[in-house]
Amino acid sequence: MLYPRENRARAVMNLDGEWSFCLDDGTGLTRHWEREPLKNAEHIAVPASYNDQKDKREYRNHCGWVFYQRQVTVPAFYRGQRLFLRMDAVTNNAMVWLDGSLVCEHRGGFLPFEVEITDRVLPGEAALLTIAADNRISHSTLPVGNEGTTAFFGSDNPGVPSVEAAKKWRGQQNAPNFDFFNYAGINRPVRIYTTPQRYIRDLELVPGVDGSDGLVRYRVETGGDRCSRQPGNAEYGEQDGNCETVSGAGQTEEQTGSIQIEILDAQGSMVARALGSSGEIRIPRARLWQPRPGIPYLYTARVTYGEDVYEQTFGIRTVEVKGTRFLINGEPFYFKGFGKHEDSAFHGRGLDFCLNIRDLSLLDWIHANSFRTSHYPYAEEMYELCDKEGIVIIDETPAVGIGAGEAVNPYETFPLKEYHEQVLEELIRRDKNHPSVVMWSLGNEPDTEHFPQSAYDYWRALYDLAHDLDPQNRPVTLVCCQNDYTRDIVTRTMDVVCLNRYYGWYNLSGDLDAACYGLNLELDFWELQGKPVMFTEYGADTMSGVHMTVPEMFSEEFQAEYLDRIDRELDKRSFFIGEQVWNFADYATIQGCMRVDGNRKGVFTRDRRPKLAAHFLRKRWADIPNFGYKNPETAAD
Repeated sequence: MLYPRENRARAVMNLDGEWSFCLDDGTGLTRHWEREPLKNAEHIAVPASYNDQKDKREYRNHCGWVFYQRQVTVPAFYRGQRLFLRMDAVTNNAMVWLDGSLVCEHRGGFLPFEVEITDRVLPGEAALLTIAADNRISHSTLPVGNEGTTAFFGSDNPGVPSVEAAKKWRGQQNAPNFDFFNYAGINRPVRIYTTPQRYIRDLELVPGVDGSDGLVRYRVETGGDRCSRQPGNAEYGEQDGNCETVSGAGQTEEQTGSIQIEILDAQGSMVARALGSSGEIRIPRARLWQPRPGIPYLYTARVTYGEDVYEQTFGIRTVEVKGTRFLINGEPFYFKGFGKHEDSAFHGRGLDFCLNIRDLSLLDWIHANSFRTSHYPYAEEMYELCDKEGIVIIDETPAVGIGAGEAVNPYETFPLKEYHEQVLEELIRRDKNHPSVVMWSLGNEPDTEHFPQSAYDYWRALYDLAHDLDPQNRPVTLVCCQNDYTRDIVTRTMDVVCLNRYYGWYNLSGDLDAACYGLNLELDFWELQGKPVMFTEYGADTMSGVHMTVPEMFSEEFQAEYLDRIDRELDKRSFFIGEQVWNFADYATIQGCMRVDGNRKGVFTRDRRPKLAAHFLRKRWADIPNFGYKNPETAAD
């Protein structure tokens, strides 16, 4: 799916700003609120989560549908163009109407969806746009919610009230099986964009290297109608109905028109070109995309098809796993960075350009080179920024919380398989061309211990699917929770072993000597597996401003000592390829007896002030190069 861009052939109409808004009282769908202006509506900002925009308990803790609405007038000079309505993310599920008619629905809250509305709106005249969002989570959603009386981190008090009353109450609100707040609503931009009648639908770029030259395999997918009609436009007639779609792949030039692709360097000069819907282009003496502090050099692929034009930046770089090494451009890479969240005051999970710039500035300050999109795909604007800045991304689906204790097999009882496949396909289709994305994460901390064969069957199928779907065939992983790793037969089969480990915090709490002993027992096991291993989470909750001369839990000194002690053990292992601390910054969670105003494991506060641990990591990571940190000769090929 192509990101909306303005150029000489395309226009983009941004619908962000102030919308009308209502919380559903349970009757919104049955009484068809979408058919007329919302009654007793309040103002709400888009894009942003709705939860913290009003100082009302019902906004913060709402469970169910909400309705957004605004008038939309497509300019008259758009007439003759195709019109597409695109929503970048509506959490968690969405329904969209124009003038009371349903135009599309979407399941999932972190990836874009769009619908052609050429036959639905008349340029120059107003239309009523209504978007409903449903934030409810359950065993059939990603991320997973609890059902019955179970709640994350034991926030239920068994027996008070009675089990029957608790079940009824639980059915009226969300119970996440994950440790971050279920921010919801229209979290990312809403836009209308135009294309010519025949248009470029998708572009696939696969970079490679041959000596000093770059190679780019490409495939262009096109669409267009044979009857070229649009309602209310005399030039195209007044017929109703949808036109037949044709694809550029496999069509003759007479059917598709001439498809041309030009490769431009960073200064805009053309360095290579080709004709046709697919092929391979050679770029002489190509410059590689490198993680910073190297140069993240970007080329631009300019595709022309008839009247349509689309430009996509990309980088020439290779990614592979070889023995116990993770190679970028043939060199052993060491991950330094964090798990993050899209989370900030007021915006919630809403897109915040300023915050993205600030966060990458802090990554530069602390000498980090990477992060994981824990625990869902982030806004596309962040990936584009990382492409430019040279930050490496582990791209993760929202499959967090797949597990319900050892009494329930989630792989047999949770209706997730087909939906998980859909989400994975949407993720790879969206992010396939980003050079910053070097690995796919299928999910975070599922139960792989209690039902090992069922877990293997479920995750191995997704592993194979990810490799089949990705034209670049990037490495694939699954992030493993702290478990009995000897029973887990899934994690060891991934291309990279990604571990979330809390020795010294949740496990062996506060005793760092015992924590290091337990950690080394496990690292001995992983050394025998012959795979590259990294931490995608490790850390300690820390209250900013709490200081102790003898470091103990929740103090800033303990967090710094914790990281120092664990890191020294990781440095001893040649197969260990990276450390991503949990978390980059403090973030909001559901209230509970184990959280004080959210999760405090950030090395920065929620408003991005450094804790003592941030200064420790800044010094440590300044001394660790991106490439060749572990001696390559000691790593098995």
